[in-house]
Amino acid sequence: MNDMNELHIDGRWEILRWEQVYDDGRIVHPMGVQLEGFIEYGPHGMFCAVGRKDRKHFRTGGQWSADDTEKAAAYDSYLTYAGDYEVNGREVTHKVRHSLFPNWVGGVQRRMAELEGDILSLTARLEEGTAEARTARLVWRRA
Repeated sequence: MNDMNELHIDGRWEILRWEQVYDDGRIVHPMGVQLEGFIEYGPHGMFCAVGRKDRKHFRTGGQWSADDTEKAAAYDSYLTYAGDYEVNGREVTHKVRHSLFPNWVGGVQRRMAELEGDILSLTARLEEGTAEARTARLVWRRA
């Protein structure tokens, strides 16, 4: 679908795949190939939560008292952010108000969207012009 609006993506989408395809040919799955999570678009904004399916439980304590290494691993295995959004043609802009990643708060995440039936792909170019230039692609299925 070439031209979309908020109604086309309204609702919940389950994560199928997250990959980063580097210009040098590498393909990386930032949280592995076994994922769980969703993105939801609605009248009050958007919310995204994606994590590794095999996230490890803390062995040394709870969320505040666990060893820093375990807390860092938990941070590395989960992504969440929320805020307002808008759709303009094929571009979906996420206006980040809340995020696990502090540097995202107040920023925007721009994605090119492709919708085919119940499959939504969101792509973005990252680190353009560097040796780490790549296309990030998250693929979702309507829940």
